[in-house]
Amino acid sequence: MSLVVQKYGGSSVADAPAIRRVARRIVAYRDAGQEVVVVVSAMGDTTDELIDLAAQVSPSPPGRELDMLLTAGERISMALLAMAITDSGHEARSFTGSQAGMITDASHGRARIIDVTPGRIRDALDAGAVAIVAGFQGVSQTTKDITTLGRGGSDTTAVALAAALGADVCEIYTDVDGVFTADPRVVPLAHRIAQISHEEMLEMAASGAKVLHLRAVEYARRYNVSLHVRSSFSDRLGTLIAQGGAVFPIGPGEFRTSTSEEEPMEQPLIAGVAHDSSQGKITLIGVPDVPGKAAAVFKIVAQTDANIDMIVQNVSTEITGRTDISFTLPTDDAPRVRHAIESARDELGYLSLEYSDRIGKLSLIGAGMRSHPGVSAGLFAALSDAGVNIEMISTSEIRLSVVTEREDLERAVRAAHTAFGLDSAEGEAVVYGGTGR
Repeated sequence: MSLVVQKYGGSSVADAPAIRRVARRIVAYRDAGQEVVVVVSAMGDTTDELIDLAAQVSPSPPGRELDMLLTAGERISMALLAMAITDSGHEARSFTGSQAGMITDASHGRARIIDVTPGRIRDALDAGAVAIVAGFQGVSQTTKDITTLGRGGSDTTAVALAAALGADVCEIYTDVDGVFTADPRVVPLAHRIAQISHEEMLEMAASGAKVLHLRAVEYARRYNVSLHVRSSFSDRLGTLIAQGGAVFPIGPGEFRTSTSEEEPMEQPLIAGVAHDSSQGKITLIGVPDVPGKAAAVFKIVAQTDANIDMIVQNVSTEITGRTDISFTLPTDDAPRVRHAIESARDELGYLSLEYSDRIGKLSLIGAGMRSHPGVSAGLFAALSDAGVNIEMISTSEIRLSVVTEREDLERAVRAAHTAFGLDSAEGEAVVYGGTGR
């Protein structure tokens, strides 16, 4: 008997017909003799609506109470889905994150999982029931308060449960047929990637691909959890994220063996093009070019718990002995980072600070880049032909990222996708549902 963990996003459980459709898929797995654990997000735009409601009541709601409010969305989904499954003749038991054993730190709104104790989930499975878990939430080990994992946290809930239960596969259901070579909403000719490594998927998620949450991919790579990203609106095979030779279910009673890694000469040069329009750029102008100043700057940034992405430091001029330091970060983190740096201006000794939230990041990802020179030249030529200017450049072994003006970003993504031969010959990709909020 195989154990499958399934995660359904908000668009997959957006209304009563969608919930019944999901229930039928789950029941098909149970009828085939497979154990099923289900993680659900809030219905449709419920989380956004709750955030809007909180803002109408309080301009700055306490983190503890906001977490308590937001977790209500997933509890609604799990209870309704349990009812739908019960009506089909199968037992289903719903659990909140804390009941499911999702133990986190005490950070509200962005808690991290520190332990998973799924005893009650295992008991439900042993009793022949489908276990349904509210995603995105847990309970603090120290304060015992309810916490949330941040947007996209239901993916992480599902992967953490799959690792703790030793599941054969973790299926991530969304509103597209898998992981695509680019966001099909931006590049209609993007095509589905049949299989991708944890390493490549990690780079894509970190570079802005929204189909999988970054922390979920990190968790899957660390604990070698096989992932299957697919649509809840079709029965098509999605994208497999697994090590070569892994055997796991791909449907009720169906199994698949992932392919081994291809030889470097056979690997596709570029697996995909990711983009992120939620980045901001901070530039410190006139920083004294002496040992320790960069360390002092980023020590202060680290204390804000912000995630820094790209960093560029200019060569200082001999006359002034000063340099400029630029770095990018999520726009949500920018206000507290700016406040911290401005408060330490006398200590850091810089002349001025500039901030822009009108930037975007484009990234090429592919293990084939290791053995193929000329990727940078190809990207820069494509962006030049498209009239896109580059502000910053960053590279890793399998990733090349550039920062552009936000208004140029989507044009840049389409140009890069075409330049590296990723456009599909089969027509436009299908996006089944979701509002994009």
